[in-house]
Amino acid sequence: MKTANNHTTELDKSNDSKMSHVQAVTVLEASQQSDKKNLVNNNNVNGKSQNITKRSVYKDTNNNEQQITKESLNVTPTDSDETQEYSLLGLVRFKSPIKWLNSVSIILIHLIFVYGFLTYPLQGGFLTTLWGFIVGGIGGFGVTGGAHRFWCHRSYKANVPLRTILMLCYCTAGQNTLYDWVRDHRVHHKYSETDADPHNSNRGFFFAHVGWLMLHKHPQVIKKGRAIDMSDVLEDPVIQFHQKYFILLKIICCFIIPTIVPVYFWGESWYMAFMSQSVIRYLFSLNFTWLVNSAAHMWGYKPYDRRINPVENVAVAVVAMGEGWHNYHHVFPWDYKAAELGDYKLNITTMWIDFFAKIGWAWDLKQPSSDLIRRTVEKHGDGSHPEYGHADSVFGQTGPIEAIPAPGEPNLGY
Repeated sequence: MKTANNHTTELDKSNDSKMSHVQAVTVLEASQQSDKKNLVNNNNVNGKSQNITKRSVYKDTNNNEQQITKESLNVTPTDSDETQEYSLLGLVRFKSPIKWLNSVSIILIHLIFVYGFLTYPLQGGFLTTLWGFIVGGIGGFGVTGGAHRFWCHRSYKANVPLRTILMLCYCTAGQNTLYDWVRDHRVHHKYSETDADPHNSNRGFFFAHVGWLMLHKHPQVIKKGRAIDMSDVLEDPVIQFHQKYFILLKIICCFIIPTIVPVYFWGESWYMAFMSQSVIRYLFSLNFTWLVNSAAHMWGYKPYDRRINPVENVAVAVVAMGEGWHNYHHVFPWDYKAAELGDYKLNITTMWIDFFAKIGWAWDLKQPSSDLIRRTVEKHGDGSHPEYGHADSVFGQTGPIEAIPAPGEPNLGY
């Protein structure tokens, strides 16, 4: 009798989960018909007028309103916690079905990139190449200093002009909306290397690097993502503007302006301008960002916490403007430097944040004390820290693996 009751309970939970997904999809469809937050339709049911309120938001587990987006509802056929297997021609197996449009687009643009990268040195000029580095740096700062260190981790405060610059720089990188980027990254930190991690490195280098964008999200990613508090992001008027005009801003900042400048200022051909900026530069920027999710979770040292996957990877730090000091970052995610280094040459993002702090546009730059870093290294490090190493007497200790919260603040996990 007890078994039957348990079975009934599990069945009810499954039905509730499916129903919540159906309701959410209905809400999304309604939200696409209007820009308003609440849309009220009068329907006639059995001769009676009925008011139906359709919303473009839902409330998370903290009772905060969250925006419903297509990405947040991009679920696999089942929204249960059970893992299902999908295969391609019975040869390659996945935990989620393939997103064919994304997969074909990513493969195609990388093929064009390879052709362009091999032929560009034959025709490309110095100024066009230099311009590509400048635009790449602008987009990179939008990702590292804006989407990552500011909006995801709130590691410092910024005024409206700086937030606007960060938003426009981010648009130059040509990635997803800031809302989606921040939500996915907060989930990644809170549930790193589990099925709830959007780019779980335990599923291999390719999946962590780009494969996660080619597959539908694991049900756990959707479930945990809906519970993340994003109210601070949604309340920012700069984010609201970005969300409203995202496609236009992305096309102008990432593709049109970078391509037009070489043509009109130093006579570059349209073909070479487009190939160098909208393909080669763009693909390099994307892959440099993706390396933080893949290489910086696999190959390197763990001086701050040997129990987690993220590592210190110098090569990634160079190409990702200081984001390769990843073992440190997952232990102290709220440090505005995302590293212990005070040296700018391997952390160019910190240099720009410090610059804006000097002119008063950024303030309240968070960072841990040297004593907290030392105690953390001695307790959990792998012994590779150049100054503190580790204490052998505590090397065998175990405990919860969590990010250390900022002093005086709750541990949000990200």
